[in-house]
Amino acid sequence: MPWNRYALGYHGCDASVAKKIVAGEDALNPSENDYDWLGHGLYFWEDSFERAHRWALDESSKQRGKVKRPAVLGAIIELRSCLDLVQVEHLDLVKNAYERMLGVFREANQPVPANTGKDLGARALDCAVFQSLHVFREEDYQAPFDTVRAFFTEGEPLYPTAGIRQLDHIQICVRNPACIAGYFLPLQ
Repeated sequence: MPWNRYALGYHGCDASVAKKIVAGEDALNPSENDYDWLGHGLYFWEDSFERAHRWALDESSKQRGKVKRPAVLGAIIELRSCLDLVQVEHLDLVKNAYERMLGVFREANQPVPANTGKDLGARALDCAVFQSLHVFREEDYQAPFDTVRAFFTEGEPLYPTAGIRQLDHIQICVRNPACIAGYFLPLQ
């Protein structure tokens, strides 16, 4: 569905990367891991500078992490044609893509990817479903989605029996880089 809506997105990265992007000297590379939660694209936390900053800090503490000097890159994102999984009417599109993808894997006698890890953080199944959804739309001559937006529950409950968790967030995966209206360095 076409939208005339903008969102602020925040991307954790190294300070050198953030500065080059804002200066127009470089471009963000889309994530193309087989475990990307919403399929391949540019990833942002919606309206959550702090979540992006925490990710950059965590990445900088890893021995082989890509981040040496944690920073946050801000982006103004035009959602355009958005597969918005906060909207109930879009959930059936994902479910139908999953069922269609299962048929493809069964016909090829291939194992279906699985989500694994803590909080199912390595989402090979989800990535395969979203990538399949986009391929199926192309095969069916349907317009592509420019962005994918979803709410995720993650982390420990805030208190006993809480339905809200410490790392809950909304993620945006930008599939079409033209949806980025501009980048900025957020004030600290």
